[in-house]
Amino acid sequence: MSPDNRAPFVVAHRGASAAKQEHTLAAYELALQEGADGLECDVRLTRDGHLVCVHDRTVDRTSSGTGLVSEMTLEELQQLDFGGDDDAAAVLTLSELITLVLDWRSRPIKLFVETKHPVRYGGLVENKLLAELQRFGIASPPSAAHSRAVVMSFAATAVWRIRRSAPLLPTVLLGDSSVYLGGGAATTVGATAVGPSVKTLRDHPDLVDRAAAAGRATYCWTVDDADDVKLCRELGVSWIATNHPGRTKAMLAELA
Repeated sequence: MSPDNRAPFVVAHRGASAAKQEHTLAAYELALQEGADGLECDVRLTRDGHLVCVHDRTVDRTSSGTGLVSEMTLEELQQLDFGGDDDAAAVLTLSELITLVLDWRSRPIKLFVETKHPVRYGGLVENKLLAELQRFGIASPPSAAHSRAVVMSFAATAVWRIRRSAPLLPTVLLGDSSVYLGGGAATTVGATAVGPSVKTLRDHPDLVDRAAAAGRATYCWTVDDADDVKLCRELGVSWIATNHPGRTKAMLAELA
């Protein structure tokens, strides 16, 4: 994952989440069918040590149940319906999503995994994540450019843990402060990319060039509007996260 001058690659934010319930297998399968270059997910640790793809601390918004993810076992989560108005869906584990990515033969897909902090399990989340990537043989890529996985977090300490244990694995330090993204913490923890929101990018369009000058790529979220897609392309953003992967790919094709 390195800075370049090509059109942005498209990352499906929690899958094709504008069309399907977020973090479900159906959302990710649709994103792949629509041509997404990468898939993004958030991971949390269950009480019995499994990584599941859930954004919130609780399951209240995205499932038929209530309660904290960290206080529930995987078996308890599997009893809930995460499908929303779509077909019934069980909670998606990270291992299931990695399997989908690696089994997709049409083109190589990158998986962008965001670890959430603060959480009760602290650095154990990154340890479990690295163990899972290692189990699938993707924790030690030959180079950042050829990595199938990218780890992201708003927590600089989380990025540092990944860089220390898996130095060739690409990392994104997410955040909204132009000072924070322009150097400082990103340099200290050795992040290979910075991740501003699209709002921050509009306010500070020089971020992309500043990151590139430091040898870092740019990952921008969440880019759904046509004007924002155009802006990211003009500025040279490397990866854009979107809830509409198919539509965003079409927009970029029209701009080419």
